[in-house]
Amino acid sequence: MTINKKKYYFKTSNAIIGLIIVELLFWITTISIYQYLSLNVTEFRFEHPGALWLLLIIVLLNILWIKNKIWKKKAISNFAEINTLSKIFNGFSNNRSSIKFFTFRIAIGLLIIAAANPQYGENERTVESKGIDIMVALDISKSMMAEDLVPDYNRLDIAKLAIGKLMNELRGDHVGIVVFAGEAYKQLPLTPDYQVAKLFLKSVGSDMISSQGTDIGNAIELCMSSFSEDRKTNKAIVIISDGEDHEEMAVNAAKDASENGVVICTVGMGSEKGVPIPIIRNGKKVGIKKDQDELTVLTKLNEENLIQIAEAGNGTYTKTKGLSLDLRKILDRINKIEKTSLKKDRYSTYDDQFQWFLFPGLLLLLLEFVIFEKRGKIDDQLVLFK
Repeated sequence: MTINKKKYYFKTSNAIIGLIIVELLFWITTISIYQYLSLNVTEFRFEHPGALWLLLIIVLLNILWIKNKIWKKKAISNFAEINTLSKIFNGFSNNRSSIKFFTFRIAIGLLIIAAANPQYGENERTVESKGIDIMVALDISKSMMAEDLVPDYNRLDIAKLAIGKLMNELRGDHVGIVVFAGEAYKQLPLTPDYQVAKLFLKSVGSDMISSQGTDIGNAIELCMSSFSEDRKTNKAIVIISDGEDHEEMAVNAAKDASENGVVICTVGMGSEKGVPIPIIRNGKKVGIKKDQDELTVLTKLNEENLIQIAEAGNGTYTKTKGLSLDLRKILDRINKIEKTSLKKDRYSTYDDQFQWFLFPGLLLLLLEFVIFEKRGKIDDQLVLFK
C-alpha cells in the first residue's frame, strides 16, 4: 500500500500564503466598511476606540501559529519515520489545520471590534432635572470639638459625616454650606456638584472663625441671603449644631424664613450630659477649656432650642446618635417639599452595533473548537480536506 507522505507534514509555505490571503481579505473588508460608514454615516463612531489597538494581538497570533507549524514539522520528523507514523495515526489535514486557525483569527478580530462597540444613529434626548435649594448651616464653635458621641470623634467630625451622607441621598438638588460660631460665613454658594461640596466640606475646621459663640439666628439670615431671588425654587435650611445658642433671635429668624416658604430642619450634635471642651493646637489636645475662675467649662446638647427652631421653621428635628447618622426624618421632610424644574439638559445617544460582530465572532470560536487537525478514516475519501 502506497503511503501518502504529505499528510504527515505541515506545509509551512502553503500556510503562509493562505494567511496572507486571509489577512488581506480581512483588512480590505474592515477598512472598506469603516471608510464607507465614516463618509456616509455622520453619526458613526466607536465608543471605545482604544480597544482597536488590541488588533495588534493578531500579528502576534500569526507569528506564533507559523512558528508552531515549523516546530510540529520538525518534531514529527524527529519522532519517527513515515512507515512507523502511518501505523500510529492517519496524519494531519493541512487544509483543516489552516481553516481552524483562520477561523480562530477572524473570530478574535470580530470580538475586538465588538469590544470597541461601533455605534451610529445619533438620537437627541432632553432630560429635565428637578430639585430644591438646600443651605446647610454647620456649627464650628469650640464646643463642637467635644468628644461625647464616639471615642476619637468630635461633634464636628460626625457632623461632617452627616452632611456627606445627606449629599449622597440628594438627587438633583442644589446645595450650599454656611459655617457659623459667633459669626456666620458662607463656605460654599449653591451648587449642583456634590463632589465639589464635599471637597469644601473637608476643609471646614473650628479655627475658621475667631469670634466664638453659637449664633444660629445669624446663620439662618446668611442662608436666606444666599438663596437667589431669581431662582423660583423651593428652599430648605438644615442646621447642624449642639444648640448652645445664647442669642434670642434664632427662633424669630426661623419664623421669618418659614413665612417666606423656607423649611428649616435641625440636627442635634452631642449628649445631654455636660462634657469638657478640649483645646486643640496643631491637631493635638493640649488641655481643656476653663473659665476665669479656672473651672472647667462644660458643654451639652440643647435639644429644646433646636426643637423650637425646627418647629418655627415648619421642619423637623433629629438627634445624631454615634456614627449611625440616621437622617431619615430630615430626608423625608425634604422629599415632601415640591421639586422645582431646575434645568433641561440635551444630550445625544447612539445605538450600539457591537452585536453584529459579537455573535459571528462567538459562532466562529465555536466552529474552531469542533475542527480537528488530525485526520480520520473518512478524510481519505473526501476531497475538501487533503
